[in-house]
Amino acid sequence: MPLIAITFWGASFIATKYLLDELTPETIISMRLILAITLLLVIALIQKRDFKINAKNHKYILLLAVIAVFHLWIQVTGMKYTTASNTGWIIGTAPIFMALLGLIFFKEKLNSIKVIGIIIATTGLLLLVGKGNPANIDLIKNKGDLLILSSAFTWGIYSMVNKKISLTYSPVMTIFYLFVMMAIIIIPFTANSSSINSIKNLSNIGWIAILFLGLFCSGVAYVIWAYALREMESAKVGAYLYFEPFVTIITAWIFLNEEITLFMILSGLIITAGVFLVNKD
Repeated sequence: MPLIAITFWGASFIATKYLLDELTPETIISMRLILAITLLLVIALIQKRDFKINAKNHKYILLLAVIAVFHLWIQVTGMKYTTASNTGWIIGTAPIFMALLGLIFFKEKLNSIKVIGIIIATTGLLLLVGKGNPANIDLIKNKGDLLILSSAFTWGIYSMVNKKISLTYSPVMTIFYLFVMMAIIIIPFTANSSSINSIKNLSNIGWIAILFLGLFCSGVAYVIWAYALREMESAKVGAYLYFEPFVTIITAWIFLNEEITLFMILSGLIITAGVFLVNKD
């Protein structure tokens, strides 16, 4: 089951690249959230979930929503300036930031294997962004990669905050309320004639892409992931994340004609190896 969620998430970057030709990042995020909220509402009603609001829970969910909106915004904006393949590999470094943030803020220990993993993953990232030569890295020229890297950092923050708070809602209701709050934050930035007209004039491919993002990548995938975490060990579920970049580069090659080079695969494997060592218990 987790592999289904990973497949959707890996392909989400390709759908986003299609949409960036027609919609702004803010509009893409808003539409994605509205569709996901609708699907989760239907699921919650079918399952006869309790919609009673807990003020303490919502305080924490609001914090998560602010972080998640910023994370999505810089990620989608960054994709305007880089490839879907690069995005898939760079996003995969999020566990590195989680480990470092855990060390800084929660005094979680880093053993020698984790440190080696961080060094290896960083080396792979520098090779990927610099196309084989770290001296080629230019933060202005590669602003897309920089923004994607920043979104990996914000996902690390989101994950650490989520790990340390305690919520009494079920996974489905937690995700539902999270998406509702995220929508309340982002939609005011798209409530204008330009965004509305762009949605009205969305192409058939654009509608397929946004429906895929909203219903499958946000709605179905998040529910599958939540239930997988409930039924399986966290480490076993998390291991599926290593497949996500490979899904991305394959789908980017098929649908976007993005070139898959031996060097890109090598850099990606180095990043994956480093992340694996960081997560190794």
